[in-house]
Amino acid sequence: MNFLNINGVKKIFNEGKESESIALKGVDLTIEKEEFIVISGPSGSGKSTLLNIIGGLDSANEGSVTLDGVEITALNENALALFRRENIGFVFQAYNLIPVLTVKENIEYVMRLMGYSQQECDARVMEVAKELDIDAYLDKLPDHLSGGQQQRVAVARAVASKPKLILADEPTANLDSKNGEKLMALMQKLNKDEKVTIIFSSHDPMVIAKARRSIVLKDGLIFEDKVR
Repeated sequence: MNFLNINGVKKIFNEGKESESIALKGVDLTIEKEEFIVISGPSGSGKSTLLNIIGGLDSANEGSVTLDGVEITALNENALALFRRENIGFVFQAYNLIPVLTVKENIEYVMRLMGYSQQECDARVMEVAKELDIDAYLDKLPDHLSGGQQQRVAVARAVASKPKLILADEPTANLDSKNGEKLMALMQKLNKDEKVTIIFSSHDPMVIAKARRSIVLKDGLIFEDKVR
């Protein structure tokens, strides 16, 4: 069985209204475990929408998404929230860190929700913080960090609970080229060392060049699918 199956996924915004917009027109895609993939395409091609549907943050009008044998598009809201928490890590363009929590508290947040002990959280937070070179900032609040440091905290939070899949939406968009390169190197290392499947959406040529598989969306459909 494939790790991730996307079958006939369609997404229509404002369906039936004058402002109706078709973001995805029937996407079929199969992804194996431990792949390192970028989904690219022009603005409005549907890449962020597809990522959100894969992650269960948005619902499809038609079609199904099955992750590791579970059809997430068939789950109710509570079951989906639980599945998402335990299996998927998210890295958002805007970081989405909780401003009143320290770096350490942000990183361990999902682990605490999952019932990990404080001892387990402490050990795992230190492990990923050292890996991402943010262990010196664990007691700081997010707004005391640079953009690049905040992005690394977001990555640490995404990987801390050892999810099966990490979804990253335009992760280098707010970073300069140097920090963007660093982030991609870290994600490649995490993909290799943690055996986690990673899917990016991006229009950054540097990100696209580093992916082992490049999927291009155009007008809501897969235009190109290349394995390097």
